[in-house]
Amino acid sequence: MFNVLVVEDDPMVAQLHEHYLSQISGFRFGGLARNGADALKMLEKKNFDLIILDVFMPGMDGLQFLAKVREKGYDVDVIMVTAANDNDKIKQGLRLGAVDYIIKPFEFERFNLALSNYQNRHRIVEDQNMLQQEQLDKAIIHQEKVNMTTLPKGLDKHTLMVVWEKICSFEGMFSTEEVSTKVGISRVSIRKYLEFLKDIGLLKLDLHRGSVGRPVYKYLCVDKKSDLLNVYTH
Repeated sequence: MFNVLVVEDDPMVAQLHEHYLSQISGFRFGGLARNGADALKMLEKKNFDLIILDVFMPGMDGLQFLAKVREKGYDVDVIMVTAANDNDKIKQGLRLGAVDYIIKPFEFERFNLALSNYQNRHRIVEDQNMLQQEQLDKAIIHQEKVNMTTLPKGLDKHTLMVVWEKICSFEGMFSTEEVSTKVGISRVSIRKYLEFLKDIGLLKLDLHRGSVGRPVYKYLCVDKKSDLLNVYTH
């Protein structure tokens, strides 16, 4: 069981982290720190296997905290959480030993992928006395090369175009449920198409507080006139 420390100053995002961790086997929410200074105090008193680390925090930011962690020699892995336009900070974090990064805003699928990859890498490295090159490559790279002009498994070209057509009919932001209603297929299936469109840059995902205070994700179409989908559907 991996003991996880969440370092996050936004209460809503911290709540999401804790909720997501409760749904992933093999991981336990071990504590929350609102800033880097508090996180360092927690590391002095308790052992953690993994830190989910936000970059932007008051006082000591995530990168300064990570540098302190390495300086003090704590045996703990770090997954960074940052914004999409923070390329320099992502590079700095990776140089400081972050094993992965999650770009805000994100949904459970990406969070789960980061932790599953971490779990798999740890198992491969820890359980083998002698590693083969192929095993080591998978453990470090943790993502197979994908033909970027091929739709991910489970997505259909015709359905993708129907989903895109309905998306283009929205003015402003929209939810997974709204697209599901227009297209007539389940929210689970629709979410796969929306995540693909987000991954290739046609949608943005934003986090909002719902009517009962719970976080709600909504999408926004970035470019309705884009012909990027032609690569995947022809």
